Amino acid sequence: MAGGFLPYEEPSIIQILVLISFFTFLSLATRLSSFIFRAGIIGPIAVGIIYGLPLANILEDIWQETFLALGYIGLILIIFEGGLTARMDLLKQNFGLSMVAATTGVIFPIGLSYLLLYLGFGFGAVETFIIGAALSTTSLGTTFAVIGSASKDIDLAQTRVGSVLVSAAVIDDVSGLVMASVIHDLGHLEDGGNLGWLIGRPILASALMAILTPLLTKYAFAPFFRRYIEFRFARYDHLSNVVLMVLVLCAFISIAAYAGTSILFGAFLAGSFLTYLPSKHPEGPFVVLSREEGEQHPDKSPTFVHTFELYCADVQKYLMEPLFFASIGFAIPFLDLWSGRIVWRGIVYTLLMLIAKVIVGIWIPLWNLISKPKGAGITQALSLKTSIFPAALLGSAMVARGEIGLLIVEIGYNETPYVSSTGLQVAVWAILLNTIIGPVVVGLIIKYKGGEIGRGQWGIQKGSQQGELSEMESQS
Repeated sequence: MAGGFLPYEEPSIIQILVLISFFTFLSLATRLSSFIFRAGIIGPIAVGIIYGLPLANILEDIWQETFLALGYIGLILIIFEGGLTARMDLLKQNFGLSMVAATTGVIFPIGLSYLLLYLGFGFGAVETFIIGAALSTTSLGTTFAVIGSASKDIDLAQTRVGSVLVSAAVIDDVSGLVMASVIHDLGHLEDGGNLGWLIGRPILASALMAILTPLLTKYAFAPFFRRYIEFRFARYDHLSNVVLMVLVLCAFISIAAYAGTSILFGAFLAGSFLTYLPSKHPEGPFVVLSREEGEQHPDKSPTFVHTFELYCADVQKYLMEPLFFASIGFAIPFLDLWSGRIVWRGIVYTLLMLIAKVIVGIWIPLWNLISKPKGAGITQALSLKTSIFPAALLGSAMVARGEIGLLIVEIGYNETPYVSSTGLQVAVWAILLNTIIGPVVVGLIIKYKGGEIGRGQWGIQKGSQQGELSEMESQS
């Protein structure tokens, strides 16, 4: 091979046909599973299993590694978009409920894992903790994919139950990545290391980012941006938005990575940061009714959401997101899952872990009871009509484990001596089936009850954001 450059060689016809077939089936499988199951993630996972190492291994190894990296960028974009479109007023308003929901979603899977795996199946205590930690996570990528593909009758991102779901999923993801970091370091304790620091570093980093980001944004970055920068942005429209979005996203995920917390958490904070940054005054350049208004008026600019939708949304939806879910399929040891003993254990554990996340939805009627107005009866507060479907939506949307669950259990298997092959296979069964079942149930709920949820107490909250924006403007 010549030095200094990569020789240009025409790909073989076999390579070209394999790639064409892979992307064709990836697109068809996404559409088909969206139509049949109301969950577009199932098809790409199946295509990843077939084309990847778990089954036919049609794709070359280097291609699978490349698609995995591209898919992870797709995951970062999914979560970044979630931060851009998140309702900050609703996130703040429902933070207490989100915390108890997230805590329930972490404690129950770990606790029930000890009941079944440790006491029932005879797994080791540390092995049970690692598997339980993997099943305590909620897939952020799947959560935001479900929100983004929701029925036209309801914009989940603008609903009260949707804001609770987003916050709880982010908290679960951060806790999962913290546990992943701890589990990774458990395999290196013999080389010497401070266990307290290994556990404390990701927790401290996550807490500091969660606290400092809104404070610095509110009192430093937003006032500076609104006074000195944003009116200059109107001259360049999308160009200036793209540059700032790339810089902010790269800065946040880099800080998160080097600080020892989740880069996915960093991506969400980056989107939230950009949402808060511009002035919300009616004369502000980013206050526009449509993308066209921002593009056509010289003193106005499209919003960051408009720019993302124009330049990134299609690539993310039709290429990066399917690649991400296909990469999950690459990581599933499919052929090893089919011994009788593994199958029945995996299914039993799947059902238990399904219950462990669905139980999170119980906080919806309980919160109605806790926060009921004076004079309202218990029957009214616990009305099934106002609570059952939002509760079912929240519980089922928390079920998918996806990429974070696989990451944790494979770290435990590959980098520690604690997780056995049987433990890995049982965990993969539960992760895979829950990642499929959760979005299917969510899709059915949104299809048949989405409009009712959107109009109800836990649906779209009109007017609250305007008050928040006015408050933000007065503080700037």
